[in-house]
Parts: sequence; structure tokens; C-alpha cells
Amino acid sequence: MPVLSSSDFDAIVLSMKVALTATLISLPFGFLYAYLMTFFRFRAKVLLEVLVNLPLTLPPVVMGYLLLLALGNGGWLAPLLEPLGVRLIFTWKAAVLASALVGFPLLVRSIRIAMESIDPRLVQASRTLGASSLDSLATVILPMSRTGIVAGSSLMFARSMGEFGATIIVAGSIPGVTRTIPLAIYDYAGAPGEERAALLLCGIAIAISTVVLLVHESLARKLGRK
Repeated sequence: MPVLSSSDFDAIVLSMKVALTATLISLPFGFLYAYLMTFFRFRAKVLLEVLVNLPLTLPPVVMGYLLLLALGNGGWLAPLLEPLGVRLIFTWKAAVLASALVGFPLLVRSIRIAMESIDPRLVQASRTLGASSLDSLATVILPMSRTGIVAGSSLMFARSMGEFGATIIVAGSIPGVTRTIPLAIYDYAGAPGEERAALLLCGIAIAISTVVLLVHESLARKLGRK
């Protein structure tokens, strides 16, 4: 029976760390974006919609390469990052950024669907009773968007756990540093005699994804009953 090595444990922990961090960082921005797109009208709305959903249609490798051009040495954002001593390329933070970029559209789509199902009369009633826009957001829109927030967060977490194309470009596959479960499986798949190790990690990835989906369904039902 194959046994997990220390580098495999590192890959599992790192994958969950990257997925959780990417989801938590993206959640407030995703909620704000969904709120703006649902309840406001402005000229650049269509353009913003296209830009945010572009990662769904582009190959992840393309997104990774664009991130490399932007964040690498001499990249587009180098004049801003280098004076601050910020280094992202080939660190776990780059994996977080890649996962956040690729999974963000899934997060905002779920939240928008929940917001669009809110009866506008409820928001209008809160405003009539003297609530400010911020009060209506906190007391009406946010509570009634809970199912979308849970669904979007679960989808983004699962998507981040499986991110490969963009991550391998901007973070590489450094054991114990940037190698996540998908990257470890890729390395094992190309190494003779490592089929069992690859299958074991595949099984662990399936188990984690299953748990995430079960938790998502359980929370969605509880929130739906409330």
C-alpha cells in the first residue's frame, strides 16, 4: 500500500492553504462586484462583465503567462512592486493570485444569481423606512445572498484546489514551497514507477472535493430553511 511522503503532505496542506486564502481574499471583492453589477447601471458595465468572465474562456496557461509578464522581473508592474520589495513569482502567493484570478468568475456568478433573485420591493421598503444604502446592503441584501455566497465560495475553493495551468507558470512546482496536489500528480505521472503515488493523491483530491461539496449542500439547505 502506497504511503504519503512528506512532500505529498506538504502538497496537500499547501493546496488547502492556497484555496482557502484565494477564496477569503476574493470574497469581499466578489460580493462588491456582484452588488454593483446587480443594483447599479453604468456605461462600462458590459466591458467590466467581459473582463471579469474572461478567465472562464481563456486557457489557464494564458492567464498564467500574462501574470508572469506583469509580475516578473522587468514586468509591467515591476516599477510598483520592486521599490516595495514585493516578490510574488515562484512563491505560494503567486499560486494564490493565479487561483483567485481563475476562480473569481465562479464566485461572482453564484452571488449575482442570489442577488438577482431578491425582490426589489424589499430593498425599496427598507429605503422607505429610512435605511441608508449601506443599511439596506447589510440588513437585506447580504442576508438574502447567503446561499449564493456559500455556493460561490465552495465552487471557488474547489476550483482553486484543482488549479494547474496558471499556477505552474507563475509559481512553478517547487516541493514544499509551491507544489500543490495537481502539480504533484503531474510530476508523478511523468516519473516511471510513481503511478500509485499519483493515484493516491488523486484519491485524496477527490475526497477533499467531495467533503467540500457535502458541506456546501448542507449549509445551503440550512440557510435556505432560514
